[in-house]
Parts: sequence; structure tokens; C-alpha cells
Amino acid sequence: MPTNGNRPLKLQFGLINHEGRYLTAESFGFKVNASAPSLKKKQIWTLEQDSQDSQVVYLRSHLGRYLASNKDGKVTCEADGHNSDCRFLIVAQSDGRWALQSEQYLRFFGGSRDYLSCFAQVITDAELWAVHLALHPQANLLSVARKRYAHLSMEDGEIAVDLNIPWGVAALLTLVYQEGKYCLKTCDSRFLGNDGKLLMESGRATAYTLELKCGKLAFKDCEGKYLSPMGPTGTLRSGRCSKPGKDELFDLEESHPQVVLTAANGRYVSIRQGVSLAANQEDETDMETFQMEIDKETKKCTFRTSQGNCWALVAHGGVQCTATELSANTMFSVEWLGHKVALKASNGKYICTKKNGQLVAVSDSIGDDEQFTLKLINRPMLILRGENGFICHHRNSNTLDASRSVYDIFTVQFSNGAYHIKGADGRFWYVNSAGLVCSDGEAPEDFTLELLEHGRLAIRGKNGKYLRGDQGGTLKGDGLSLSSSALWEY
Repeated sequence: MPTNGNRPLKLQFGLINHEGRYLTAESFGFKVNASAPSLKKKQIWTLEQDSQDSQVVYLRSHLGRYLASNKDGKVTCEADGHNSDCRFLIVAQSDGRWALQSEQYLRFFGGSRDYLSCFAQVITDAELWAVHLALHPQANLLSVARKRYAHLSMEDGEIAVDLNIPWGVAALLTLVYQEGKYCLKTCDSRFLGNDGKLLMESGRATAYTLELKCGKLAFKDCEGKYLSPMGPTGTLRSGRCSKPGKDELFDLEESHPQVVLTAANGRYVSIRQGVSLAANQEDETDMETFQMEIDKETKKCTFRTSQGNCWALVAHGGVQCTATELSANTMFSVEWLGHKVALKASNGKYICTKKNGQLVAVSDSIGDDEQFTLKLINRPMLILRGENGFICHHRNSNTLDASRSVYDIFTVQFSNGAYHIKGADGRFWYVNSAGLVCSDGEAPEDFTLELLEHGRLAIRGKNGKYLRGDQGGTLKGDGLSLSSSALWEY
């Protein structure tokens, strides 16, 4: 486990055939077809690599079953493990599309609607699939060769690949899908051109086709060359290579939330004074920024510093940034109190701020000194995906859809423990009297974000109710309790 607590994202995607339809795994009878017009749950496939042969891949459906082909070219998706009929090879084409070849029978997979087979001896248009990534599009980008992370370097006007730990908002990159290709967008909304320059508008020079090699990603530009880190700072731009080697390969990793905390005394919690945590600083730097890593099982949280150490409960209720290994003493429960939070240590006591600013876990109940304002700093652009799809402006009204295969990017502004959310047109979200979330507000309205699970948050309106996607796919601000429809990947 690297010292930053990050893991490579599992590669999940939709496959689009020559008619613009997605490969779909139906819930009944384990049937497959290519009829769906958009990417939803049934259209998501997970790529798994063979442990012995890195060229061989398995395609797992949302039901956990594997795509397979028999000697007659009949395609099914009911195998519950890796068998020889499930072994495929990816034959990448120059336009970024894939042909999928059965390793066992050397035939190619293709077709349309209900007529899919894996019997073609040569690749035609019907055997080519475009790849639409289904993972959350905001991530950290790791260079496989340099073992360093990409980030926006404001002073040099470039994306540099020289961070040991992806820290702060500059390390967040957004993948924007446009007509089968991808753009890389920085946290200040600029696009990476193939010459390494950052551009305000996307175009031919900012569009890349994604290629997979040994489970890693390569970005191929409009000239057929690949992005790679160049020079001492690792400037990200296209090189001379027309075949991806190790220098041209990247991993996408999940981007954990990074936060700053303000105590009741109005000061930021910091490690600037040494190993003990104290609320005694007036400005936000890396020393006041902490990465929240939420355990998938217990939902408890680890707070990691930019040096890679974690908060830990020590003797007499002290809290120090000394831990290099995770244990019960590095786990804290976060209680969400509207615009504030309280933190409970493994001794069952709440963390409070002493008169000198020092943090100690000695309180049995929550008063002013046990409350902190928590500010999320590395999501200035918010892309939200729920159980049925992404949040997106409704085409013909001021409401928001919560089940779309495409996403809109929203801007988030922090305001005293709450957040204002606005669209590209500069108008704000609000909850109307009918409980609908609308996106055409002239004035900002407070929403609170609760980072509740690994990779998922909940949003409450000023009425105290949760935002949820209803059965019809509309975003509503009327959730009375926390359900799966009110949790959002972000």
C-alpha cells in the first residue's frame, strides 16, 4: 500500500458498436445484446487480466458473470469464473476502437441488437467497439515509469509529473468524454494540448484515444503519438513514440477527499508546530490540509498528512501525526452536525480544542470546543454519480436529472460550513417548494456535504433533507433518511 493510501481504479467501461449501441448484459437468462442507447448499470463491464498472460483479458458483467464464446461463435454471459471460453485478446485499432478476439478460437466478436456472435474471421466495422470509460471521471494520474503524479503547475503553465503524493486541488484531473475520445481537464478548467500547452477550449489537439496495455492506460493524440512526461519536471505532452512503451503508460487512481479543519477558536488545525495537532494557524497550506480515507467496512476515517503520516490517538488523549501503519488508534468517527463536525477517537472520547489550541480526545459530549468546520478543498468542480447515473441539467426545464450517462460539471464554493453549487451558466442550485432541486437560482443557497462512505457523499438542502434520485430519474431534495439513492460518487 503506498504511503498516500491510493489504489488504482478498476477499469470499467461501456462498449459501443458500429451502430452507436452499447453492449448490454440483461438481468434475465444471462443474455447479451447491443441495443441500449446509453451507458447505465447493465452496460458497464469490468476488465480483468489473466494472472499468467497479461495479453489475455476477461470481461465481467454487472452481474459478476463473464462474457464467453464457444467454438460455433455463440456468445453467452453466464460463466461465474475464468474458463477457456472467456479468454479474449484486445486488438486495438488506430482510431482507438477495439476488436475482441476469442483466444481459444481466434474468431472476432461483433454484431448488432440481439444478433451478436464471435465467429468473424476478419475484422470489419461490425467487429469494432468504441470504449466509453465508466469510472468516475475525476482521478489522480500516476506515471508508471516515473512513479510520480501529475498536477497543474500554475507558474509553468503546464501539467507536471513530479509529485510523490497527489496533494491539493492541482493534482485532480478530470477526464472529459467527447465523441469517443477523451480530453484531460485541469482544476482551473483548461485542457491539455498535445504540445503540452493548456488551452481554454477543447479541440482536435486536446482529444486523445485511450489505449490499454497490460492494464495501464496510454493517451494517443491526433497525430498518432502518445502523451508522456518529458524533461526534469515531467512536462506532460506528446513524444515521438508511435507505440506506447513504459514511459507512455499511466494508472488512474481514486482521488481521496482533502480537507482543512477550523476549530472553535477560529484557527486552522495544523502540524506546523511538530507532531502534535493544534489549532493555531491563520492560513491554509499543505501543513493544514489532511486527506480523509474512509474505511469501506467500518466507515471510520483516517486523516493523512502530506508527508504520509496519519493522526493517531496517543497516551492521555493526545492526538499526534506519527502513525505510519493503520490501526484502531488511527481511526476516527466523524459525526456530521449540519455546518460543523465532531470527531470521536478510538477511546470513545470526542476531540476538543484546549485553550492553547492543542487537540486532545478527552470529552464525553459535544460542546463548542468539540466542533470543527470542515472544508473540502480538492473538489472545486463537482461531478456526481448516483446508483442510476450522473447528475445533469434537464434538457427542457430548470430541474436536474440524476440518471444520465453523460455528466455536467458543477462549481462548488465554500461558505462557512456549507457549499453553494452552480452550473456553467453561473446560476445556483436551490430546492423549491415542491422538493425539486432547481438549477436556475439567482442567489446562492446553502447545501451541506457529508463525506459518509468510501468515495461517496450525501448532500443536504437547507431544509435538512437529503438530495436523492427518484424513480423517474429526477433529483429531489426531500430524502428523510439516508438511502442508496441519496449517496453520490464525487
